[in-house]
Amino acid sequence: MTRASEAPDEGWASLPPPRRPLRRTTFVVMGTSALAALLLLFGLTGDAAYALSTGGPEDIGELRALEPERIGANVWVRGSGTLSTADAVRYRRPLDPNGYRLARVEGSRLWVELRVPLDADGDRFIPPASFVGRLVPAADAGLRYGAVPEAVEETGRAPLPPDAWLLIDGESPAGTRWVLGVVALLAAFAAFNTFGLIRLAHRVRT
Repeated sequence: MTRASEAPDEGWASLPPPRRPLRRTTFVVMGTSALAALLLLFGLTGDAAYALSTGGPEDIGELRALEPERIGANVWVRGSGTLSTADAVRYRRPLDPNGYRLARVEGSRLWVELRVPLDADGDRFIPPASFVGRLVPAADAGLRYGAVPEAVEETGRAPLPPDAWLLIDGESPAGTRWVLGVVALLAAFAAFNTFGLIRLAHRVRT
């Protein structure tokens, strides 16, 4: 009786392991999704830090004499200065009805991005002399402004220097609080896929 009952078990054990192509595909898809969510999350860390800042804008005075490193990145500032029209670059963003201008502060390595309505974005446009917005290094502007240096190069002008800084006029911490929701969603998505990968890789006990 004992040998007869053990024979089927030995027969099943000799069979090759079943193929699981869908399991491998699921593993690859979930791994790629988790990695993409983490990369996007990392690209929005600066925006999230700026959205969490409190208080009013810091008055930094004349922008021409500004040393941005002393102020720091992702700081809400207020300053004044004259923009160089010779270095101005015009571009647009997808799904945005407004136009944008990027111009360098005369005698400085600071560039100011202005949001300009299309009906006012003409050759006679006169830029303002005072600005309130987010101060951030151009090389570390994050996911939302990472394409700004490329937009400058596409116009045929000289690329932004490595030590250039951006002042994003009109961007306040309260106006970027929506980024926190996106960050929370990406974190949940990455956690869900990571947990699924662990469960999928776990060997089922029979």
